[in-house]
Amino acid sequence: MSGSAPAPRPELDPGRFATRVFEGRGFPLAYVREGAGGPPVVLVHGWPETKRIWWRVIEPLAAAGFEVIVPDLRGFGESGVAPDGYHDVPSMSRDLHALVHDHLGHDRVVLVGGDLGGPVIQDLALRFAGFATRMVLFNSPLPGDGRRAAGGGLGTVAAATDYFLRQGTDADALAAELRTPEQRRRYIATFYTSRFWAHPGAFDAEAVAFHTEPFGDGSRLRAGFGVYESAFDPDRRSERAMITPNPAVRTVILYGPSDHVILPEFDRHAAAAFADHVGPFLLRDCGHFVPWEAPHALVSTITACCGDLLVGSVGGPRPSAG
Repeated sequence: MSGSAPAPRPELDPGRFATRVFEGRGFPLAYVREGAGGPPVVLVHGWPETKRIWWRVIEPLAAAGFEVIVPDLRGFGESGVAPDGYHDVPSMSRDLHALVHDHLGHDRVVLVGGDLGGPVIQDLALRFAGFATRMVLFNSPLPGDGRRAAGGGLGTVAAATDYFLRQGTDADALAAELRTPEQRRRYIATFYTSRFWAHPGAFDAEAVAFHTEPFGDGSRLRAGFGVYESAFDPDRRSERAMITPNPAVRTVILYGPSDHVILPEFDRHAAAAFADHVGPFLLRDCGHFVPWEAPHALVSTITACCGDLLVGSVGGPRPSAG
């Protein structure tokens, strides 16, 4: 009987999908690309996540006929820390447009995102008019007009914003406290467990280890705090983010209600923010991490709401180095 360690569960295998690298913005931007040739769907992770949060949906979306493009945002996962020092929403938006449009050759795409990925795809859809055919949005910050129209206030639960304030106003001191990879991973693990962002039981110990492992790198963790710093300090912003109601792009709204960081009125806020919307659809026993907690529901929703694109690729890929 062999004494070798058992193979990891496929969903917990970091090498399950081949990682490619795009260097066009002055640093390595890592991404996965599966199903090349179908209508492109770009999956944009949040914080504290990497492209691994999409591991459960990449294969079924590709099997449905979509080209699935899954980047690590600058400073996250296998992507590098940007040499320009900016780690804000507009910089990330421009990175993804350079990757998907300029490098991979797509003129029009479906954009999917939650948490930080939500503002990034909202900026992409506004900054590059006509680039987004649709957006799929879940558990994310929303345009302020939508929150006001729905009678809401802040986009997050006030009792859960201590991390936001610390990362945004005291990032260097926080990073200095997290001196070792183990301490960094333990800090990130709280967002998957004791902070109750996810539905109870959504992440077992192995899954937590899988998702927190990339955050052991101190330079990347510190860079990731940059998006929070940009919320407080104008000098941390490369330019103004474009996050306003967008009537030009149909938006599919999903909501995992077992989420203790996004306001419980998220569904109403989102419906008010996006006049041309589908849903909102509430996901039973699901919290903040929709791609991991409710992968079948997310895949089914994308396939149902964007399935018409499978009849003929919108825009189509131009020749590319891949």
